[in-house]
Amino acid sequence: MQQRPGMALNVVMLGPPGAGKGTQAERFARTHGLSKISTGDILREAVHVGTKLGCAARETMDRGELVGDDVMIGIVGERLDRPDTAPGFVLDGFPRTVPQAVALDDMMRSRGPLVVVDIVVPEDVLMRRLAARRICGSCGINASIEWTSACGSCGGQLVTRTDDEDGVVRERLKVYHRQTRPIVEFYAGRPTFRHIDGNQPPDVVTEALSVAIREASLVPAPVKMTPGAAL
Repeated sequence: MQQRPGMALNVVMLGPPGAGKGTQAERFARTHGLSKISTGDILREAVHVGTKLGCAARETMDRGELVGDDVMIGIVGERLDRPDTAPGFVLDGFPRTVPQAVALDDMMRSRGPLVVVDIVVPEDVLMRRLAARRICGSCGINASIEWTSACGSCGGQLVTRTDDEDGVVRERLKVYHRQTRPIVEFYAGRPTFRHIDGNQPPDVVTEALSVAIREASLVPAPVKMTPGAAL
């Protein structure tokens, strides 16, 4: 991917639960040498280890609800301050509310443009995908599509995620449409925003995603005029 010299590549993946954000974020980050930041992974690790944050978040997550804005903004702000994000990053799972999106804009003031990609998948397909999704019962990470019966990381048994059970899935999709969908409207008018059809084979989505991000990252930043400047 060619981008303007010296410009960080900052990407946000949007989409409902089951859209494939995690898989695509992992692939894109790996092939482009960027840090993948998944707030879901951070929270699930905290729950698995039993940290103070994890204990506070677990009940909320198990109901399919979103963890509070202040907690999530703090987590992401701390993570983006680390040196490995200087060349750019791929955010998966943040922002999930408009206040989080506003906070991210503040974080990005000196970091360059933000490319936002919305992965679109029909709801009936999402339900089928989520019903089949698994997580490692030992280390807590999401199972890759290549893993069949055991975790490819630690060898642990794969189990259904608590928040992927049918009733919770339906609640999560309601939460998405109520609280997270407005973020698409928040970003939709920006020249660095793109839609992707996620109801395709993963490799096809990966290619479409790369093309969309490449095109969006080449959009020139708007010129800021100073008072009295000649037009």
